[in-house]
Amino acid sequence: MHLPFEAGSFRMAMGLTAVAEADWLEADDAVPAQIATRVALIARDPDAVIAALPGTEAMQHELLEMLAAHLRLPWPACDRDPLAIVGGLVAEDFCLLRASEDGPVLVAAVLCFPARWRLAEKLGRPLAAVHAPVPFYGERLAGPVDRFLDRLQPGRIAVRLNWSVVDDPALFQPAPGPAKTGITAANAGERLFLRVERQSFRRLPRTNTIAFGIRTHVSPLARVRDAGAAARLNDAVRAMPDDMLAYKGIAPFRATLLGYLA
Repeated sequence: MHLPFEAGSFRMAMGLTAVAEADWLEADDAVPAQIATRVALIARDPDAVIAALPGTEAMQHELLEMLAAHLRLPWPACDRDPLAIVGGLVAEDFCLLRASEDGPVLVAAVLCFPARWRLAEKLGRPLAAVHAPVPFYGERLAGPVDRFLDRLQPGRIAVRLNWSVVDDPALFQPAPGPAKTGITAANAGERLFLRVERQSFRRLPRTNTIAFGIRTHVSPLARVRDAGAAARLNDAVRAMPDDMLAYKGIAPFRATLLGYLA
């Protein structure tokens, strides 16, 4: 279980860590159920979770080939949608980013577990525009992120963790729903959830594309307290600016959350 929040004053940083090839993807007990959910989403409404610009076919096939090699699966060339295959092969979502004069552009993705954003609305936009709703991103992270991705070398894999607290455990959340009612400090351990994205970055050498992977974990807040991390999360939420609390969806239940963590 990832517990990426920190005590102390609020700061916004990339927080990147280099990992070995063997650790590109995560393997845990939740993988089979998540893959089953992904397969069902793709079968039910592929246009909601898969999108690609014309001319990105080679990138998609390279991603599939690299994943198959990583998993030690023989994978002959085929005419099926490579992103649909990727979506049912691993628990990670994948976005493909292509360099441009305006920075990396989102050009293709299989996104089964969005955290309140719609793939169709972001496709074809530079990362800075994709992240425009994120408080402080433009002034603090846009430049460093673009430079990091521009310099990322083939063979290197970097990961970072992104977190929030949510009142809905659903993995597929393309838009925020109405705030849940009846959440109290007494039941917040079961009614609120820590949602963590383990984000990975690596360059596909043949097409010079960035593969941005997103593995999503959702855990009842009681597990955070059981792990001895309640005080640290309490500090992190208290230090978070109002704009970020609103963006992450924490603002409506902030007081209840702090009451539980205390």
